[in-house]
Amino acid sequence: MPAQDHLTVTVKETRSEAVGVRSLVLTAREGGSLPAWTPGAHIDVVLSRDLVRQYSLSSGCDERAGWRIAVLREPEGRGGSAYLHDRVEAGDTLLVSAPRNNFALDLETSRPVFVAGGIGITPILPMLAAAEEAGADWQLLYLGRGAESMAFTGELARYGDRVRLHRDDSEGVADLAAELDRMGAARSHVYACGPAGLLAAVQEYAAAHPRSRLTLERFAADPEAQQQGDERPFTVETADGQEVEVGAGQSIVDALTQAGVRTLTSCREGVCGTCETPVLGGTPDHRDQLLSEEERAAGDVMMICVSRCRGDRLVLDV
Repeated sequence: MPAQDHLTVTVKETRSEAVGVRSLVLTAREGGSLPAWTPGAHIDVVLSRDLVRQYSLSSGCDERAGWRIAVLREPEGRGGSAYLHDRVEAGDTLLVSAPRNNFALDLETSRPVFVAGGIGITPILPMLAAAEEAGADWQLLYLGRGAESMAFTGELARYGDRVRLHRDDSEGVADLAAELDRMGAARSHVYACGPAGLLAAVQEYAAAHPRSRLTLERFAADPEAQQQGDERPFTVETADGQEVEVGAGQSIVDALTQAGVRTLTSCREGVCGTCETPVLGGTPDHRDQLLSEEERAAGDVMMICVSRCRGDRLVLDV
């Protein structure tokens, strides 16, 4: 999304939700309204030209109450979580994108089972509220290292025995297959968000139960799903006719940046969607983990942090 399509929001309040987890409630400036969104959506938070991070919306979908995001402090991260923990307070403003949803909830087809690990609870919270409002028969398994690190458990208490909290420090490592069997996941639509190890285990379970469906929200790319292909150089033409050479093994984002063409990017792994760019000409070599097969076949958008060109030239709307 171009910078002009972003909006400035005010930090209404901040709270400590668990050890290392801080929430921020964002509201529109000067009595304005925030864009509509659906459960599972996330926003980009632009902290500087080179520091863009994604956070799931964890509040209800009523924009009048504001958007809530939750930030896990990551000591080994690249600076985004430290910035939002240490430098942002109520009354400050932030530049954010409109919500995008790569983790959409479908209540029309099959019974939902939710699996969250750690901060992966954030996109699932509004999903639970929507499932409850719709009268769906749902269950949640929420796993964490200990009670002090598990955010929003107070909010989950209202759902009673639909929610199963598993704490490793008091119960040991969860037998995930047994837990999923207990919830009837073998014949349900499983929605999972959390660390890579948890998602890999849920994928393994789903692969062994063909009557289940699986939708994942990733924080990082799946190394086993990384696609390889032609690494030869190619040319990118921008919307105003500038030609930029992309070298072998060089990303489009890096080539454009070196040429003075500004783009927004964050994960650099093809999982967040920040760098999604319209394709005006040429055929992309898709290597992301976001686009559907139909979107890849259409070829009218691509993730320029990882994807390349099937041919010699791409024309991009940048």
